Amino acid sequence: MQYLWGNFGMNMQTFFLVFSGLLIIIGVLPFFRSQYWIFRVAEFIKLQLLVFQVPALAWGFYLLDGSPWIWAIQIVQVLLMGYHVFLLVRYTKFWRKEKYKKGKDASESIKIISCNVLQFNEEHQRFIELIQKEKPQIFLTMESDALWEKALRVLEPDYPNVVKVTLDNTYGMHFYTSLKVNRSQVHYFVADDIPSIEAELETVDGHRFVFFAVHPPPPSPTEEENSKERDGDLLSVAKRVRDYKMPVVVTGDFNNVAWARSSILFKKTSKLIDARIGRGILSTFHANYWFFRVPLDLLFHSPNVFIDKLFIYPSVGSDHFPMGCTFFIDRYSEEQAEDIEHLDPGELAEVDELISEGRQEESDNRS
Repeated sequence: MQYLWGNFGMNMQTFFLVFSGLLIIIGVLPFFRSQYWIFRVAEFIKLQLLVFQVPALAWGFYLLDGSPWIWAIQIVQVLLMGYHVFLLVRYTKFWRKEKYKKGKDASESIKIISCNVLQFNEEHQRFIELIQKEKPQIFLTMESDALWEKALRVLEPDYPNVVKVTLDNTYGMHFYTSLKVNRSQVHYFVADDIPSIEAELETVDGHRFVFFAVHPPPPSPTEEENSKERDGDLLSVAKRVRDYKMPVVVTGDFNNVAWARSSILFKKTSKLIDARIGRGILSTFHANYWFFRVPLDLLFHSPNVFIDKLFIYPSVGSDHFPMGCTFFIDRYSEEQAEDIEHLDPGELAEVDELISEGRQEESDNRS
């Protein structure tokens, strides 16, 4: 009996070493600058990883018997958990700052709804009913093809200003607004089948701002084997808006998380603020699997844009939840500008290199 109990103890210890070692490997992968998908996808699941690390750490203390391997694993696990908490705590309401008081010259409230509607989602009416109920001044669809475009025509009387990029490659994009459009442009920064939409809008009370919609491809074993096109596309947007004088809002399905290295570079390069800070993780994908949800739909804004609310709507049949935001435009806030992070020496050269690699990746894919 003693032999069996000792053997069981050894098996438990082996399983602990394998399980904890796997968590550590996943936690360490994002530190590598490789753009291969397995390194970048590991960035997405830090919250889920932290959930597993807590019982693994407790288990390690239970098994602790002087073994140097268990001690080493416990130390590394604690360091990684501390790092993950450091990254994620700013996306909780504990980080929330004092609410900005609206000035007398501020714009009226503006509502945006953006949603990756899933090209193969045939439940068009669910999304249409959401728009009819919420009545946003702006809404954006991604993965919208010809069938989605046809279904959304019922909304055009209320949203006469439209930019349509109808594609059947899951990168179609449709932009609708009831606001005045002073100019609009469709960009193809790294690939001729991956669009972004830029529009200069004007509110009824005369406030102008730039709205940018993005949807780059994700790094994954089934789509892009690396993140080069995604990173190149997002950083091209960042460089374009960084010197704009008027207010800027950038939103869409980034296929990235806000704490990823490329998102941090996007934020620094664009001189924009991450709207999620202090408002919650607000995961938008995957709508059907609650434990694997991650925040892939992001929103960044300039210091003269003030977020009232950022929220997630119930499912409309897509694998993404729609994301909603209400904001207003006011005078440039020095206090809010403190949230802007600046590029370190050499990082602009890194940004240019990532953009170049993104364009080269598209060229190589076509050759």
